[in-house]
Amino acid sequence: MNYFAHRSAAERYAKARPYFHPLVLEKIAARYPSRLPFDKALDVGCGTGNSTKALLVVANNVTGTDISDEMLAFAEPHPRIRYLNAPAEALPFANAHFGLITTCMAFHWFDQGKFLAEARRVVRADGLLVIYGHGFTGEMAGNPKFAEWNSEYLLRYPAPPRPPAFVEVPANSGFIEKEPERFQHQLELSPRTLAEYLLTQSNVINRVEQGEAGLESTMDWILTSVTPLFPGPAARFHFHGHIRYFEPAQ
Repeated sequence: MNYFAHRSAAERYAKARPYFHPLVLEKIAARYPSRLPFDKALDVGCGTGNSTKALLVVANNVTGTDISDEMLAFAEPHPRIRYLNAPAEALPFANAHFGLITTCMAFHWFDQGKFLAEARRVVRADGLLVIYGHGFTGEMAGNPKFAEWNSEYLLRYPAPPRPPAFVEVPANSGFIEKEPERFQHQLELSPRTLAEYLLTQSNVINRVEQGEAGLESTMDWILTSVTPLFPGPAARFHFHGHIRYFEPAQ
């Protein structure tokens, strides 16, 4: 099932996903300053384009691909960005076309072996593949009781079946993995912006878009149950992420 093939989910995604991507691009730029700017960069599984537009700070020309027309419809146009519908396992580009390939929070949805073979084909010999992710820890700063609420939320809306986000890349992938990085940060959210963010998670999308839970009733339950845990109009929440760097094997 494509959990992101519904217009309602795409609209929520475009509105409420955290724009953390510049944090990652800063780390890429700091690690590989001599390669900047990349002439051509590719963002695979780009969704509504947040991860794609972030690449503009390190690349002259950017392409974003996704298999959801509904997601792509919400991607913000830019003269240096091209968006197109294409699967990660069959990229419609010439060999050695891109200096940088990224994929954000999408690798676990791919046929990973086929994607890595395609990434190796279309990346330059001196290029770079970056696989990164970002996640909600379920923690509110200063209030450990929120973790109890988050556990109840996950019981109501369990994660759909999928491979883990962080997997071992086989030695015969055509890439050599370099030292990964992890990062942490906080976001200030109100009860409503927290609820809007949670409505973009695949566990909620899975139940809502299949008709197993109502969108409005889900929003009402989140707001009613979580608002008493806030110390004021907003609170800070913990997020974390990982960045994995792969260079082509020669």
